[in-house]
Amino acid sequence: MDFEALHSANFKLLDDTVGDWTSMLSKLEALKKDANDGLHKKALTADWAGDNAVISREFVGKTAGEFGDAVTQATSIRNIMQDTRDELKAQQRLLKDAIERGRGKNLTVTVNGGGFTVSENPDKKAPGGQTDVDGLAKELQGILNTATEIDNSASTALKALVDLTDHGFSDATYKDRDSAVNAVKEAEKLAALAKKKPRDLTPEDFDALNNGLKQYANDPIFAEHFATTLGPKGTLDFWAGMNDLRETHKLRDRFDQMDDLQKNLSLTLATATQADSPEMSRWKYDMIAAGDQPLSKNSTTQGFQVMSNLMRWGNFDDQFLKDYGTKLIDVEKKASDNGRHVPIVWQRMGMDPWLNRTGTDTGSDPMTGFLAALSNSPDAATDFFNSDFVTKDEDHDFKEEDGKKEKRALTNFDYLFEERDWPQETNDKGKDSTEGRNNLAMALEAATTGHPAGQMPTEETPPHSKDQAELMQKIVASVSDDPERLTKHSYMSDSIGQITSEYLPDINRAMSDDSRGNTDKLYPIGGTPADLDHKDVTRLLVTLGQDPKANAAVEVGQAAYMGSLMDYHLNPNTPEDQRYPQSPQDTIEEISRRSAEIGGTLAVGQQEAIVGPAAKEAKDFTDSVAQQKNAWSGAISTGIGVGVSFVATPVGGAIASGVSSTVSSMVLEHIFQQSETDVLKESGLKAADVWEHAKEKNIDMSQYAAEQAAKAHNVPYGDQVTDWARMGTDDGFSDASDNARHMADDLETEIQPG
Repeated sequence: MDFEALHSANFKLLDDTVGDWTSMLSKLEALKKDANDGLHKKALTADWAGDNAVISREFVGKTAGEFGDAVTQATSIRNIMQDTRDELKAQQRLLKDAIERGRGKNLTVTVNGGGFTVSENPDKKAPGGQTDVDGLAKELQGILNTATEIDNSASTALKALVDLTDHGFSDATYKDRDSAVNAVKEAEKLAALAKKKPRDLTPEDFDALNNGLKQYANDPIFAEHFATTLGPKGTLDFWAGMNDLRETHKLRDRFDQMDDLQKNLSLTLATATQADSPEMSRWKYDMIAAGDQPLSKNSTTQGFQVMSNLMRWGNFDDQFLKDYGTKLIDVEKKASDNGRHVPIVWQRMGMDPWLNRTGTDTGSDPMTGFLAALSNSPDAATDFFNSDFVTKDEDHDFKEEDGKKEKRALTNFDYLFEERDWPQETNDKGKDSTEGRNNLAMALEAATTGHPAGQMPTEETPPHSKDQAELMQKIVASVSDDPERLTKHSYMSDSIGQITSEYLPDINRAMSDDSRGNTDKLYPIGGTPADLDHKDVTRLLVTLGQDPKANAAVEVGQAAYMGSLMDYHLNPNTPEDQRYPQSPQDTIEEISRRSAEIGGTLAVGQQEAIVGPAAKEAKDFTDSVAQQKNAWSGAISTGIGVGVSFVATPVGGAIASGVSSTVSSMVLEHIFQQSETDVLKESGLKAADVWEHAKEKNIDMSQYAAEQAAKAHNVPYGDQVTDWARMGTDDGFSDASDNARHMADDLETEIQPG
């Protein structure tokens, strides 16, 4: 910035601009409030039907969110411009004050092109002579340098902020120019450290990287600038080098913090991929292109093996994950003869380093880290699993369907869940690793539910889409076809159990065996229902019943769902055209019956777990129910109505009543109190007692749910509902006994309930 520009600057235009942005903020805040309080809330409670339940509702939610992002971005821009204006005004004051002090010392400042000259008055010398001249000149130049830095850095910050998105608005928040500028400076400083050869890094360098990435991992400007400054190859070389013990002997005192560095770097890269700047778009393209390339002539490690280990945390951009997964699958397919053999391309060889520092696996199989990324990105996960691995026209084994050998497209789900020979991995204890298939189960959880794995859904979680429902159908059919896909890898069952708990309306429908009646009104479903076979559902539940966590997820989910169904159907305000057209007695009996069949089928699985090869303790199952309390109670308290199932497939209007969440909460609290009592008894049940105990528990649960729903709506038949619930539960357990015997007899070791 030249002397005259600062000295004579008129800040009115900048004042007006800041004022305009402030006024715009008020308008945007109003639009945001209208969008959230009006548009968004109405969308959550509207009686959407068909595809609208997914597409329109989700679109409205995202649109409302855009208003919030617009406010955030406009606030950041206003803050940066306001801060810049105030700082430039301050520099202008300092400049003029310095000139006035110079006059007092008989010094004159003359404009010289874009610069200036300081001299003594010809008729009156400065007290300090040339020293005063040089001192004033230095002070003025310092002020100009500061003003130039303010001006340039403001431009950099604003450009970086706007460049984060091609479309829509960024949610990046910056309170002033300094915070945005510091993000850029820190990114450049840390990228410079990461570019060093590992052998040259000091423990202090490591700490600076680890702490800096942790502090700025969620800062969009920092993340984008760090990633693009380091570059794709620099990113791969850095992490591979950090894990090469031949190169990092100086950092041996920091080895126990390598897992933190891995996590912080992963979170940073995830944030970076959300940016749409031209530089970041190129970074994504080049990173994927490097996936099947060795890091160097002397290395057997490929790009995918490194990058996938930097994807285990954070929310990566969906399109990046789709493109990355497409290339990863294509490389593996070609290297393994269309999936028929072990993908030897991912085997560790020679002196290749461990690329994963969490201790769960070596990190040589890139599918493991990639699936972890998918578990945090539901939309990308759904797309990936439903994509073709091998098309009908490609060479692959026939798939038997309906007794016929018919060639069909093999999806990524089919390949990963049924056919892939997973490379043998070890953990840091030298034992076989379970991380790969466990991440597969978690990614499937995200893909079928619409929310990240390990989380409970909220009122924002959309109903199931067609793609999600079809994937659920594949999972149920696959487990039914070969239950050992879960029982041999029991650590996958908790995620599959959570998935099942979010499809309970669909499962209750399937177990009703009613294709022409009014089951759709008894178990209303928003979005796309999963078309499930009763036999497959029974076999799935027997399989899940053998795992304590999966058993508890379904049992507790069904309790919440049953409580809300009782509330919904006993509520006199339920619209007539949505009401189940049977008597209250028939309604309660049918709800109790289907719920009891689910509970009884889970009990068959629990018996098998106790008497079968797994030899589990009955107490393990009670403990798991008690452990569900925090997650489920938190979900119900958000007002999501019938819990997970209700959110995944919402009933029109019922969520707005507020009553359903109260009834479900009371039912769950009752269950949790019972389970805590059972835990304290310590004397675990014998296998032969499981059936009786489960039946008693289900009768109590259905009676309590019916009783609380009747009280909530003050129905005239309140003194009869517990008898109806008991009769329905009796029938349901008989159904479970018969159907398990005829549909899943091969899954039981010796005990038949009855």
